[in-house]
Amino acid sequence: MRVFWVAIGLLTMVNGASSQKAVPAGQLVREVVYNELNDHTRHGYWRYWIERRSEAGTRVEEQVETREGPVAELELTNGEAPTPEAVQEDEERLGKLIGSPDVRARAEKQYDEDEERIARILAMLPTAFVYQYDGEENGSYRLRFKPNPEECARSMEARIFHAMSGMLWVNERQKRLERIEGRIDENVDFGFGLLGRLYKGGWFRLVRAQVSATEWKTESLEVHMNVRALVVKTFARDTSETRGGFAAVPEGMSLREGVGLLEGLRANSGALAIGQPVPAGVGAVVSHASLAFRER
Repeated sequence: MRVFWVAIGLLTMVNGASSQKAVPAGQLVREVVYNELNDHTRHGYWRYWIERRSEAGTRVEEQVETREGPVAELELTNGEAPTPEAVQEDEERLGKLIGSPDVRARAEKQYDEDEERIARILAMLPTAFVYQYDGEENGSYRLRFKPNPEECARSMEARIFHAMSGMLWVNERQKRLERIEGRIDENVDFGFGLLGRLYKGGWFRLVRAQVSATEWKTESLEVHMNVRALVVKTFARDTSETRGGFAAVPEGMSLREGVGLLEGLRANSGALAIGQPVPAGVGAVVSHASLAFRER
C-alpha cells in the first residue's frame, strides 16, 4: 500500500454534494477515508510478489511486511533467474540491513516517516475535492472528482490535488477504495517554477484487491508524470507495478525475522514460488526464523 500513497501522494477523495444516491457523495467519501485510516493503523502483515516494469526491463521480488518495514528478496529479472552477481548484490544488501544497526535504524526511520506522510495525506482527502456520483459498476459506486475551489492549497500535496481531476470506484458493500484514475490538468510550479514543475498531462491508475475479510492491498499501479527539477533537469517518472500472491504472515516480525522467513521459504521449496501461499509449518516457526538467516 505504501508504494501508492508515498510515491506519488496522489490519492484523492471527496467533499461532495448530494446526488441521486441516498448517501451524499461527501459523506460516502468520509466513511471511505475513515475505513482506510483504520486499516492503515490496524493492518495485518502480508507476503506477496511484486513485478516492477521499466525501460530497463522487469524485476520480480518477494516481499514480507514487518513491524520495522518491508523487506524484499530478488527472484527474477526479465523473466529469468538473476545472475550470480545480482544474487550476491542482493544478499549483501540484506546482510547490511540485518547486520548494521545504522542501516537498520535508517530503514526504520524512513518507514516511520512514510507512515506519517500517508496518514497526513489521507486526512486531507475529504476536503481536497468535490465529488459527484457517476453511476454504478460491478458492485461499486463510480464517482467523478475535481478540485475543491474553496480549499486553500498551501502544502505541496494540496497544490498537486488542486491541479488534479479524475474518477474513483468505491466498493458498495464495504465502502473501500477499489480503483482510482487521475490526471494533472495544469502545471504545478514549486518555488515560482525555480525549484521544479509538475507538467500537466501526467496521469496515474491504481487498482486494489481485497485480501481478507477486512483488508485491501494495492494490486496494480501505473504512474506517468513529467517533472522538471532545479530549473534545467526534466525527467519522466514512469512507474508500472503489479502485486499478487498475498499471504498473511505473523504480526510483529522484525526485519531479521522477515529475512529469515524468506530464507526459510527458499530452503523449504528450493526457490520461492511466486504467488503461492506460505507452505504449511513455515509460519508457525517464524519466531525462530532468524536462525535460518545466514550470517553475512
